[in-house]
Amino acid sequence: MENARFRPASSGEPNQGSPFAIKRLMRLGLMVAVTLTLTGCERGTEVNALFTDYQQRLAAALEVDPPTSASPANIAAFPEDDARLFDIPDIREGMLDIYALRECQIAALVANRNNQLGKVAAPSQRWLYELKLWRRLEACRHSAVAKRLDDEDRQRLERLARTKAEQMPMASWNALFGSEEWTGSFSRASGPLPPDALTRPDDALAALEYLRTMTARQLDPDWQPDSSTLEQHLKALREEPLSAQVLRSLQLATLRLEEASRLFDAADTESSCPLADAGRLPALRAQVDDELRPYLEGLTRLAGSWLGAVETLLNVQQVSREAIDDYRYNWLSLDNPEAPWQRFLNAREAHRQHWQRLMRRCSTDEEP
Repeated sequence: MENARFRPASSGEPNQGSPFAIKRLMRLGLMVAVTLTLTGCERGTEVNALFTDYQQRLAAALEVDPPTSASPANIAAFPEDDARLFDIPDIREGMLDIYALRECQIAALVANRNNQLGKVAAPSQRWLYELKLWRRLEACRHSAVAKRLDDEDRQRLERLARTKAEQMPMASWNALFGSEEWTGSFSRASGPLPPDALTRPDDALAALEYLRTMTARQLDPDWQPDSSTLEQHLKALREEPLSAQVLRSLQLATLRLEEASRLFDAADTESSCPLADAGRLPALRAQVDDELRPYLEGLTRLAGSWLGAVETLLNVQQVSREAIDDYRYNWLSLDNPEAPWQRFLNAREAHRQHWQRLMRRCSTDEEP
């Protein structure tokens, strides 16, 4: 018997007699890559224009040179399979040994796992296989069947059930970090979220919560996983690469807010109002109230809820890999001051304080 760590079957060499088919595939791949890149750029253009226009107006009001907008750094590449996934040792049993446990109803399950379809099953289905196998072994251990086994077969049953339970945290980890839905959520081809895309992603958040529950209760016999429910939630994650979009939005917003803060610094004085024409202030404040502040508040809510849900999902994992720990600390951490979330919060607070000081010195009673 083997565990549920499958490798996709080799597709073989390309058909050298079909050059036109190969060229078509190459053109299609190029078109997809270009489309993804342009999509990210287009989505980033809208929100970038919001910040750039604000910076231009702010610079004019403060009578300083507008910044030359830098491009925010892309997020880091997600770790590769060999650094991301666990190599779970195979468990091998002879057919006669499996036959001796036939009343445990695992023979057909193992056969299905080892056939051609089983070997190319999606990570989610491999996880479900491991869960079903462990549950059958565990139920068999506590049934009358175990009492009818001889000592050697009973010990084999105990060992298999124990080994599968020990491997389950790695199996569930591989199911998450080996899935296209999860790795695709960190696609570097993504762009920042535009202002009209900051609504709460309820379906995607529900998917993370289901994965958290399924991971936390996978060895709970009173909780039953459901294949269709799992696949439905994974489909929700497949809709948008939200992790990457949130991180890239935070990266862009932080950079633009830091640039705006430097404009305030350039015009700052110890006590007097830095505005040569205070008449420009109402229009600038209106832009902040109507455009910039709603975007920043929406991004704060969305990023906070998404990164918080990701944190909760990762916290329930009983195992981890160093490459993922590093990625998590550098990009997903809610506490690391150098990670996107805390940098954004700090940049937003510094920007708010600059406005507070500006209004106080320019004798206005309202705060944007």
